[in-house]
Amino acid sequence: MLARILLPVAGIALAVVLWSIGVAALEARTPIAAAFAPLPTAQAFVDMVRGPDIWVHVAVSLKRVGIGLLCAIVVGVPLGILVALSRGFAQASTPLFQLLRMVSPLSWMPLAVMALGVGDAPVYFLLAFAATWPLMLNTVAGVAQLDPNWMLLARSLSATRSEIVWRVVLPGITAHILTGVRLAIGIIWIVLVPAEMLGVSAGLGYFILDTRDRLAYSELTAAIILIGLLGYALDYLARAAHARWLHAKPAGQGVPD
Repeated sequence: MLARILLPVAGIALAVVLWSIGVAALEARTPIAAAFAPLPTAQAFVDMVRGPDIWVHVAVSLKRVGIGLLCAIVVGVPLGILVALSRGFAQASTPLFQLLRMVSPLSWMPLAVMALGVGDAPVYFLLAFAATWPLMLNTVAGVAQLDPNWMLLARSLSATRSEIVWRVVLPGITAHILTGVRLAIGIIWIVLVPAEMLGVSAGLGYFILDTRDRLAYSELTAAIILIGLLGYALDYLARAAHARWLHAKPAGQGVPD
């Protein structure tokens, strides 16, 4: 139990030491590097989180993450089920999906701005595009691992295709969908900051640019740390939801009534 606490603390302490050494090495030829040191960053972090401004940006970013994730779920889960249940659709769409999946979401930034204009719309598109693929692939994997006897039993009871999807498939793959959600959140959080540099007036990405323009480098580093902490918290919540589902999952779930 003690090791579980001390080892992470030791790891963070080592990272701070290496951070300090790196800044000290840069200071000799780049005096401005002193602003990125741990102590100025810690002071800027305390001042930043005490004020109301940063939390406005955090709220805006979290709203964008939520909407982008919801859009990805609405698109990715049905696509995954369709790919898994329809061999013809899978053969026709898999090459296209694999091609699109391998394109960096940030490559779409110019086209997104041209098509959707500046503001929230292109940000939502980029986040949803990035998050769709892990959700779709985990959905396909979940359907592939379903017990075929469930499908046979449902068909023997004259269940319609929609009833099979709602009463057998979706309950049976919820754990896989939650895994996809966790992966999607991680990808969205990485894409979020550059996506929020698309002419928006609020958000963590905008805040990063603003600190750079104001030459507030200690605040910039503090914002980067805050982004990491928030991302860690989101991943923790996703892992907790997944673990809670597995713990609460009733025996025989997914078998039609």
